[in-house]
Amino acid sequence: MADTNRKKGGCFRAGCLTAVVAVLLLAGLGWLAHHWGNRLPGSFVLRVPVNGVIDERTSAATSFPFAGGGQQLSLEELLSMLDRARTDKRVESVLLEIDALSAPAAKVQELERSIALLRKSGKKVTALLNTPEDKDYRLAAACDSVIVRNGSWMTLDGLKAEMFFFADPLKKLGVSFQAAQWKKYKSAVESFTRSSPSPESLEETNALLDDAWADYLDSVSRQRKIGKEAFRNVIDSLAVLTPEKALALRLIDRVATERELEKEYEERLGKPVGELFVGGREYLDATGGMRPQGGGDRIAVVAITGMIVSDGAKGMGDGEGTDVSTVKQALQTALDDPKVKAIVLRIDSPGGDALAASTMLELLDEAKARKPIVASMSGVAASGGYMVALAGSKIYAEPMTVTGSIGVFSLKPDFGGLLEKTGIHREVLTRGRFADAYTPFKAFDDASFRKFVETTGVIYDDFIGKVSRSRHMTPAEVDAVAGGRVWTGKRALEVGLIDRIGGLDEAVQEAQKLAKMGAKVKPELLYLPARKTWLEYLLAGDASQLTSALTAGALRQSLGELQSLGELQPLANLPGTKTARYLLRAEEPQVLALDPVEVEIK
Repeated sequence: MADTNRKKGGCFRAGCLTAVVAVLLLAGLGWLAHHWGNRLPGSFVLRVPVNGVIDERTSAATSFPFAGGGQQLSLEELLSMLDRARTDKRVESVLLEIDALSAPAAKVQELERSIALLRKSGKKVTALLNTPEDKDYRLAAACDSVIVRNGSWMTLDGLKAEMFFFADPLKKLGVSFQAAQWKKYKSAVESFTRSSPSPESLEETNALLDDAWADYLDSVSRQRKIGKEAFRNVIDSLAVLTPEKALALRLIDRVATERELEKEYEERLGKPVGELFVGGREYLDATGGMRPQGGGDRIAVVAITGMIVSDGAKGMGDGEGTDVSTVKQALQTALDDPKVKAIVLRIDSPGGDALAASTMLELLDEAKARKPIVASMSGVAASGGYMVALAGSKIYAEPMTVTGSIGVFSLKPDFGGLLEKTGIHREVLTRGRFADAYTPFKAFDDASFRKFVETTGVIYDDFIGKVSRSRHMTPAEVDAVAGGRVWTGKRALEVGLIDRIGGLDEAVQEAQKLAKMGAKVKPELLYLPARKTWLEYLLAGDASQLTSALTAGALRQSLGELQSLGELQPLANLPGTKTARYLLRAEEPQVLALDPVEVEIK
């Protein structure tokens, strides 16, 4: 029997070893084929898809060639790619295929600036659109030429901000919420406590919408050289246009099929279509990916993206959360690397756990004592996202970055009515006055609610103090622009919450200056936390992360397919669901430094 078991065990181990070797062999062959195919021709058109959700950072799933969704490019990849193309003599021109773009206006602004620099270098940039909407068209307007596919249409119907309120339907189910709100503009709680927006919520949302609307009209009219009022009239009177009508109004330059465009490139470059184009990801891989290639001085770009969470509180999906230990490890890597001379803190976060954000700020302040730190805000850096930016000697933001939101809130559910409706009896024995105060199965009494509000207020005062010290303002001056109010980057500059208007490139230049690196040599960027390649996952034997990344890629691809079947994906992103998902995941009441305006302007 023992011999039989030993034989079975040996066979099992041999089988496992064979399977691992087979996987590595297949992966290795795939890697070799992938990289052999990435030898770039002497002259080509860089063909870049800009579509769907533009994440700040590269998803781990995109490093897997078999994971699906491999052509989805992040903002950091797009900016790096366009920057390299400026000085790459092999890039004859750039074709941006823009479709169903879903990105905050601030990210579009940063891409517009990168396109402008590319055009200034002498590279022609063409935008090819397929049934474009406002965001697609806005980005396309920054290009030399705007082409709309023949047989499609344009939907330019303006911007809107949409809010949802769940208090009334939840009440019918026997569910209610109690909130500690510091202060009146911290309106994330309103989706669960009100049936309509408060005057303060309407005020700040209208201000955001006004800024976005003015910026959109100004950008398009300036880029396309058409009157601002003329463009506004197109939106208000037509909304849906045929390409021919758009051409007559000088909104676009051409109407063409994809094949007609390919034939023109064939004639211009003297190559067949199969040798004309290099895809975006292929170009990135062939030019070194997102990792430093040389041995010179570097600037570390440390990203804080998605919800800010405490250690052990996982993000809500790949790329959707950053915890304290991740930031700590990234900073340690940057500090230990003698080639890294400065750090740019890149933030694309609505905030999250107030204590986690405070801990991150403490770590960043310690790091700043050793190497200069500059903060760069992307689409959103609000509440806890703004708090961590306070570590920067200078803070940069785009004009339409959503920031500020200096405030906190705490939300406690009460499922007591649901228990009553369903006939569930709850018996509780306690020792201590407040032992059962925070249960989700009953409302606070007056004394408990006062303590709930007071505790949240202490954290608000601490937040005010942090801003006061960093921004050299009095607590009263901070409170006047705080209270949970959200500002665009443009307004944040006016009220003293940021230092400069600009994107990642401008923040890197500032960090370079603070580190006294000299302006003649462009430093390499070390993006942290580092993303493992699929081969590194395999060699490390990290099966759980490998499976997670593969699943994330498949899920992203599936959700993309679902969008064409009735736009189902946005249901998971209704205003209020971000707060609800975080609270439901928490094991106890949380004080959140979270962006109050869960509103997408689109």
